[in-house]
Amino acid sequence: MVKTSLMLQRMLTVDMRICMSLNRVIRWSYVRRFFAGVSRLGDGVVWYSLMLVLPFIHGLTAISVSLRMAGAGALGLLLYKLIKKLTTRLRPFMVSDAIALGTHPLDHYSFPSGHTLHAFSFSLVCMYYYPEYAMVLVPLTILIALSRVVLGLHYPTDVLAGAALGTSIATGFILL
Repeated sequence: MVKTSLMLQRMLTVDMRICMSLNRVIRWSYVRRFFAGVSRLGDGVVWYSLMLVLPFIHGLTAISVSLRMAGAGALGLLLYKLIKKLTTRLRPFMVSDAIALGTHPLDHYSFPSGHTLHAFSFSLVCMYYYPEYAMVLVPLTILIALSRVVLGLHYPTDVLAGAALGTSIATGFILL
């Protein structure tokens, strides 16, 4: 039990150090604005637009892809809200004065990253059916995940958990 507690403490220390290191770049306003813009895209603008546009570009068969993306989004929303309610991990900027807030959070809790969860789930479902979108979706997904740490809103482990959940949800909806 003590060994597990010590290991967890070390992990949290590394988590905070990485967060502090990445957060330093928002001292430059153009970097802060860039990542805030990327993060804003992860609020849903890109994903809802993509779901609406796919059937116009690819025809009626894309409706099932858009519906899978919508289903993944709905399940992701339910899961991440439930997990946040159970874990109540405060955001990095709330815990440490060394972390600057880069943009306003949607809520108080950080674990897991909903932006990352949705970026992974939507991107993976879309790319499974339309791999040609990978050139845009892979960099966008990585930037959204990175933005959450850079902006002081999430720890790296929040982002990793969001990515894992999003990947699992996408896999389920692809196999559906």
